[in-house]
Amino acid sequence: MKAFHLERKMMSLLGDFYPTGHLFVMVPTEADARRAEDLLCGDGQDCTGVHLLRPNDVLDVLHLFEHRDIALPSVGFEEHTVRHFAELARQGHHALLIPARNAKTCEHLVEVLGGVQVSSAVYYRRFVIEELVA
Repeated sequence: MKAFHLERKMMSLLGDFYPTGHLFVMVPTEADARRAEDLLCGDGQDCTGVHLLRPNDVLDVLHLFEHRDIALPSVGFEEHTVRHFAELARQGHHALLIPARNAKTCEHLVEVLGGVQVSSAVYYRRFVIEELVA
């Protein structure tokens, strides 16, 4: 698992954080994040592509949504999701950004992470954010 570094491919055309093809999982502590990494690696997943986001990292990538006075025009629930992530980060929650090439892989990853307390998890598909754990 590597420290988070924002890359252009993790952003939408408008510059918002939107890591298509990734599972974004929030957990209460860094110890929970490390336990999740152990479970993923133990399952044979390539953990070199997994990013650890500390609370400040989460807030940094979500800052564009934080100070908007009006709701984002959206067919999905991006604003709700971002505000929820920011609230958890302010409480000290950490996040894992895990590559997931398709829905079947994503479902398997969620099963593997069943041994960790997950605060929230979403799968960023093209044009759709799929809420997995609220």
